[in-house]
Order: sequence, then structure tokens, then C-alpha cells
Amino acid sequence: MSTKGIVFNIQRFTIHDGPGLRTELFLKGCPLRCKWCSNPESWKLSIEPGVYRTKCISYKKCGGCVEGCPEGDIITFYRGKIKEIDRTKCTKCMKCYNECPSDAIKKWGDEMSVEDCMKIIRRDKGYYDRSGGGVTVSGGDPLMQSDFVLELFKACKAEGIQTCCETTLHSKWENIEKLIPYTDIWISDLKHMDPKVHKKYTGLSNRQVLANMKKLVKKNVELILRVPVIPDVNDDMENIEATADFILNDLKGRVRTLQLLSFMRLGVEKYESLNIPYGMGDIKVNRRSFQKHVRELAEYFNERGIHCLVGTKEKQ
Repeated sequence: MSTKGIVFNIQRFTIHDGPGLRTELFLKGCPLRCKWCSNPESWKLSIEPGVYRTKCISYKKCGGCVEGCPEGDIITFYRGKIKEIDRTKCTKCMKCYNECPSDAIKKWGDEMSVEDCMKIIRRDKGYYDRSGGGVTVSGGDPLMQSDFVLELFKACKAEGIQTCCETTLHSKWENIEKLIPYTDIWISDLKHMDPKVHKKYTGLSNRQVLANMKKLVKKNVELILRVPVIPDVNDDMENIEATADFILNDLKGRVRTLQLLSFMRLGVEKYESLNIPYGMGDIKVNRRSFQKHVRELAEYFNERGIHCLVGTKEKQ
């Protein structure tokens, strides 16, 4: 029986998460709850419905979602259009999704086998070969489905396809170690160096993350680190200097690239679809001055001998 995973999105021809042209699979499940996360649909390790009220054609004209739901009266409406699903009673059978003709209910996640994924991946092998690209798994955090990733990467390597794992590294070391022989590139975040601040904004301390980074570099892996630069959270010089010290001292500078990702208010509509409050709604950013600030931070890292760029695209 083939190993299966829960995938909530597949993007072809992406250029942001690893070198060259890539096929990127986004897997469900994440241990962190970063307040700035743009993919809240990735958090739970299960298929779940999202509600898009503006797409509803009204209960009077349709009502398919209610008729299809086996749990009774758990879907509520406001002025004739779907408002929410009682998620405490929802069994995630997705029959409401199957009956909705207008995409007012979205299915976050699909169960896929390794071969299901490989059929999509193989379509673009010529592009990988010509551009130095390959396959990236992201999320969520793919380490929450490490057995599936292991079998997928084994299949990729058997066909000469480069692999990349984008992960929080908040996981048991055994989940990471078993992937090392089949993973060409690792990508992870340094969200904040202070464990208490890290916990405040992500829900968990960074101690396990930093410990796993140190173990990884001892294995001489190709490692790309990222800092999601969040105003008034981690963009102060105290944290920036601590980040540079960690890379140079604890990681011995064994990082391919440090990428600074400027905060952007993304995914708000996804939070609404899941009835989850968005944690960074109060942040106000002057885009021009903030981008200047991020470029200055990149200059600081480069001056300290850490190859740093703003954004994710490396020059080929």
C-alpha cells in the first residue's frame, strides 16, 4: 500500500523556494502558529472546509451545502448567504463542498499518493534539467508528514530530480535525519533569536529549531536560511546582531544564503474562510521606508561576511 499525504496546493513553475524552475507541494500540518503566517489553511493536519461568503449564490437559490451535510443544522447563513460552519460538529466529510456549485466552500487539502504527485512532477522534468530546478515540499511544515516526504523524495531521486525541503525544523531529529540522504537543499527560518519572543509570536520556543540547525550543518547539508522581517517584532538591531552571531558562531557560517523576506499582509481572506482572527492586522507599514530598512539590514549581514539578499530569488 502506497504512502499517502495531505496536500493543499501544488504550484508548477515556481522560482522562489529553491534554485531554478520548480514544482512545489504544500503539505498540511504545522507545529507553529506564526501571527504573520500567510497559509493558515496549512495548520491542521487534516482536510477541512473554507467558507467564501461572497461566492455564495444564496440559500434560496441553492441550499446544496445544507442538503449535503449529514450532521444537520451546522451551517449558518446571513442575509441568505453562507456565513460559517460549526467546526466543533463538522466531521470534515466535505459533502458540503461536493454540493456547492459556486466555490463558496473550498476544500483545503487532498489525500494524494506518492505516485499521484509524481505524475504531476514528471510533466516538468525537462524544465528542471535545463534550469537546475526540481521539487520543493513546503507547508505548513512537511516534517509533520515526514514518512510521506521520505517516500516522495526517494521517488524523485530515483528519477534524477533535485529535492528541497522547506521546514520550520521544529521536529524530532529522527524526522530530519532520515530525509538527509534524499534532500539536496534545506530551507528554514530564523524568526527570532529570543526563545520567549519566538514563543510569543509563533506559539513555541525556538530551542528545538536552533538545535536542529546546528545538527544539520554538521551533516554538511546545503542550507538556506530566511528571516521574515516583521516590523517591531524582529527587525531591531539587537535581534539582527544575535542572528548574525548565531550564523557565524553556532553554524560556523555554513549557510548558502540568508534571505530577508519583507512583511506583507497576505492571506487575510484565508483566515476569514476558516473563521480565524488574523494576528497582524494592526501593523501599519510605510512600504518604501520599510523596504529601505530591510535593504540596510541586508547590507549589515553582508558586511559581516554572510551572503544575504532581499527576497528569495537567487541569481543563476
